[in-house]
Amino acid sequence: MYSYVEIEELEINSAIEFIETPLFESLRKELISDDEYRALQSDIIVSPDIGQLIVGTGGLRKIRLAGSGSGKSGGYRSIYLLINPDTVYFLLLYKKGKKDTLTDNEKKVLKQISQSIKREHDHE
Repeated sequence: MYSYVEIEELEINSAIEFIETPLFESLRKELISDDEYRALQSDIIVSPDIGQLIVGTGGLRKIRLAGSGSGKSGGYRSIYLLINPDTVYFLLLYKKGKKDTLTDNEKKVLKQISQSIKREHDHE
């Protein structure tokens, strides 16, 4: 799924293409509201490299977002890939309490996915 977001209320003259993997799209619809998703997108628009780099994943970043009724520390985590300042791929979304860290095997799989996305994006 592709979505283009322009945030006028933040007075930003920039548009970022947010691309969701099918898994992310499914999890997003299940776990967070549209307003929470827009807040996540806004945070990335303001500072695309806001997410913490995850070592061993080929450049993936993890960002915290608050869920309804909880702060960021108890909310959700989103894994995304910043291709360039104008393109972000969302790969994964999970509740913090259900998963604290990624396993080495998960990092390996996510690295393969990020490399595949980068190759595909380079050929466009």
